[in-house]
Amino acid sequence: MAEENKQNKPASSDAEASKSKPAEAEAKPAAAKPAAAKSEKPPAAAKKPKKEKPPALEDKPFAEFMEKIYVPAVEKAMTGKGVEDLQLSFAKQKVPIVGFESAGECWQVEGRWYDGQRQFNLYFPDEDIKGKKGFSCNEGKKPSTMESFLIDERRITLDLMVFGLMQRLNGQKWLGIN
Repeated sequence: MAEENKQNKPASSDAEASKSKPAEAEAKPAAAKPAAAKSEKPPAAAKKPKKEKPPALEDKPFAEFMEKIYVPAVEKAMTGKGVEDLQLSFAKQKVPIVGFESAGECWQVEGRWYDGQRQFNLYFPDEDIKGKKGFSCNEGKKPSTMESFLIDERRITLDLMVFGLMQRLNGQKWLGIN
């Protein structure tokens, strides 16, 4: 009987082995598919080198960006809204707000129109468009307050700076019919 058990055991092992062979046979073609897909990709050396992007307008030196790019963009946007007698300047000067007399000079974009009655100032104390920025506006008198300008923005762009100013002036109801 012991011999019969020995003979039965190998027979059952053969049956189990024959059952597992079809599973192995099925697994091999599936494993071969990713290898074939990998060989279809071009080698890394065959890829074209990426062209370098030209530097962004905002990366130019501060004074050059403000004088040659930002001020003309603001002028274009404001004349597009119907402002006719606009006078824009960019200069380093004292802040014209009461209480700031002791503060030093800072770069400012100053705009006047409506026969000089409406005025706004954008302040750049850090000489950097990505740094601190302030805004003040007044109608006929000296400005009395300064508020922050575009402080929550992660990335400052030309379009954003022009849009922010236009939005703020429109909030004063100084542009167009509201």
